[in-house]
Order: sequence, then C-alpha cells, then structure tokens
Amino acid sequence: MEQFFSAESLISLLTLTFLEIILGIDNVIFVSIIMGRMPSVERKKARTYWMVFGICTRVLLLMALGWLLKQKGHPLFSVFGNGIDLASLVMIGGGLFLIIKTVSEIHHKLEGDEEERQDEVKKKSNSFAKAMFQIVLVDMVFSFDSVITASGIAKLLPIMITAVVIAMIIMFFFSEGIANFINKHPTLKMLALSFLVMVGLVLVIEGWDPVKAHEMQLKNYVYFAMAFSFGVELINMRMRKKSNPVELHEPEVEDIKNLD
Repeated sequence: MEQFFSAESLISLLTLTFLEIILGIDNVIFVSIIMGRMPSVERKKARTYWMVFGICTRVLLLMALGWLLKQKGHPLFSVFGNGIDLASLVMIGGGLFLIIKTVSEIHHKLEGDEEERQDEVKKKSNSFAKAMFQIVLVDMVFSFDSVITASGIAKLLPIMITAVVIAMIIMFFFSEGIANFINKHPTLKMLALSFLVMVGLVLVIEGWDPVKAHEMQLKNYVYFAMAFSFGVELINMRMRKKSNPVELHEPEVEDIKNLD
C-alpha cells in the first residue's frame, strides 16, 4: 500500500490516466457515432454497458498482461513470410472492421437514398444488440493499445487498473457531450469519420509490422492531423456563425411507429 501512495506511483497514475484518456479519444468518437444511430432512449443504457464492459475488458487484459506479452513474437501463422501473432491478428481484424464500418457510415450520411434510410429505420428497433456488438468489438481492439501503454508507464498492477478505471469513467461522462456536439455539426462528423478511417489503417499497419509502425510513430501523425483539422473547423464555425450547415442523411428513429 505504501508503494501505491509513493510520489513515483502517484506521478505514474496521473501520467497514465492522462494518456489513457488521450488514447481513448478515437474510441469515444467511434462510440459516439454508433450511438448517434440508436434510439435516444437506448443511448444511456448503451453508454453504461460500454463503460462497464470497457473497464472489465481492460482489467482482465491487465491481469493477463504477462501471458499477452509472451504471445508477442510467437506467430500463430504466416502470411507472405510475415508472422501473425495474437495481438497482430486482433489489430488487423479490428482495423479492417473499423475501416469497413466507417466507410459504410460515410456512404449512409452522404449517398444513402430514401428507400435505404427507411429500411434503416425499420431495423432500428432490433439494432441495440448489433450496435453493442460493434462497440464491444472495436473497444476490445482499443483495449490492446490501452494495456500496452499501461505496461510501459506503470510498474504496479493496482496503478494500471486504477488509471484505466478513472480514464473510462471520465470518458463515460464526456462521451454524451462529445456525441451531441459532433452530431450537431456535419463537418465535424465527417472529420471524425475520416479520422476513424486513418485509425483503422494504422491498426492494420501495426498488426502487420508492429516494429516499423512503432518506429514511424504513425499514431502521433494521425492525432496531430485530427487535432489540427478540428482546430481549423472550430475557427471556421466561430467565424461563420450564421451559415446553415448541410444536412446529412440521418434515419429518424422516432418515426419507427409511423412506418409500422
């Protein structure tokens, strides 16, 4: 217990919590966009499930950290002479899923026709489980990054777990505000979706060749591009307060009863 409250441990806790929140931004954006397509009455429940599952997943991965680290460098199979271990498989699969899901979301927002949107509305009442599956799947991928970061910053498992729990709780309370803000501004929503495509590509590259991906620091470039783009758009929004934003195609969940 004394080790937990030492100056070194407390600094590690604060540093790791901050990094976990920063690394969780892409996760929050993805969750916000998926929940934006859900009925409003289900969003709070979905957000709670996401937080609980996210905490449980990260804690379990941290407790299995030793086993996970041993799997690195022990390929399950090879593709074109490149060994794919468990972490690589999760990164590649999760990255491809994120790209496919995000590109599909962009299509629905920009080119989805009326018939397609009505089909979306009719499916809404049964889409909670599907949305949660997507959120959980991508959250598991992001959990790997979270756990790897924790292992590199803190030495004590209780500090890692505490930082992860605090970060998830903070993300939970801010996720609704982020979701509402993004959904109100079409340009920010498209920027967020573009950012998720880049994150998906980075995950695939990290899974395929983690050593080179680490050397290139790809995520740093992606986060800089995201921060810079969002900053420019916020300035544009402030300078053009009176402009009317374009309306993206959004299935009206509240109209489900009218279609039945």
